[in-house]
Amino acid sequence: MSGDAAEAVEPQDEEWNAGAESDVQTTERILNQDEIDSLLGFGMGEDEASGQTGVRAIINSALVSYERLPMLEIVFDRLVRLMTTSLRNFTSDNVEVSLDQITSIRFGDYLNSIPLPAVIAVFRAEQLDNFGLVTVDSSLIYSIVDVLLGGRRSGTATRVEGRPYTTIERMLVTRMIEVVLHDAHQAFAPLTQVDFKLDRIETNPRFAAIARPPNAAIVVKLRIDMEDRGGRLEMLLPYATLEPIRKMLLQQFMGEKFGRDNIWEGHLASELWATKLEVRAVLDELQQPLGKVLDLKVGDTLMLDAPPDSPVMLKCGAVELSQGRVGRMGHSLAVRVERPITPATQQAVMKLGGGR
Repeated sequence: MSGDAAEAVEPQDEEWNAGAESDVQTTERILNQDEIDSLLGFGMGEDEASGQTGVRAIINSALVSYERLPMLEIVFDRLVRLMTTSLRNFTSDNVEVSLDQITSIRFGDYLNSIPLPAVIAVFRAEQLDNFGLVTVDSSLIYSIVDVLLGGRRSGTATRVEGRPYTTIERMLVTRMIEVVLHDAHQAFAPLTQVDFKLDRIETNPRFAAIARPPNAAIVVKLRIDMEDRGGRLEMLLPYATLEPIRKMLLQQFMGEKFGRDNIWEGHLASELWATKLEVRAVLDELQQPLGKVLDLKVGDTLMLDAPPDSPVMLKCGAVELSQGRVGRMGHSLAVRVERPITPATQQAVMKLGGGR
């Protein structure tokens, strides 16, 4: 019976093992293309959510979000108001400028996303010693040309495919970009003095490279509408350009002071001005044994190694402040200061004194 039982059990074990292997095979599933794109973060299209999920979100996590620079949004809101007024004066038309969004992007990704044909203006931030870009799309270019040359107010601006921009079109767009850069100068004025100077105009993004492709940048997307015409204008500022004024852009409001108390600074300054210091005029210094000093009597003479016209050293404690000449003013002895008291001179004298 034991042999029969063993023979009866073996087929059951084989069937159970085969069933387990079949279950494992059935549980394995291959991801389709949509699931792979979603995992990598490329399945959301070109909208705002395209870089917020999957592996792409991990890669882009190194980008510094513009939300960490609160003052930027205030500056660009001011830019929108200034551009609305200046472009109305420039075109003599009813112009509405709106801020679509402010995003952080890698510079290489931005150059690849520029819809061609377009005009790309490279400008220089003089005080920040770096560059930026202004991109004008084709619809705004033809709208500006149409408005400035007296085109009809009804209907959309016609666009001729397959030809480069003419000299007149480039010059008119250049004038508009100069107006925008002047408004940007005024928008940054309450924060810091920055002059934006137009450097050159390009139509090929490859010739407008002002930073390395992996470098982070801030893109400001503006919408310009002139009744039934208009287009988009984008301003790009690399983070390297904004680095010199990064502390100012971290402010929550204009004039914010980090870790400073004006009341305490004023109190400390007033107390320092009222502090009394003892200043000594030293003609010469002698080193004598203590026994000889203790034997000094009234009338003893000490021979100094200093002629009558030698300068004296003004000291405050052990710190040498300046040099002077001994003289008389009225019935009092006086010292005329002959060397200015500067922090650099003081530090040099202190270092020499420490070396001795």
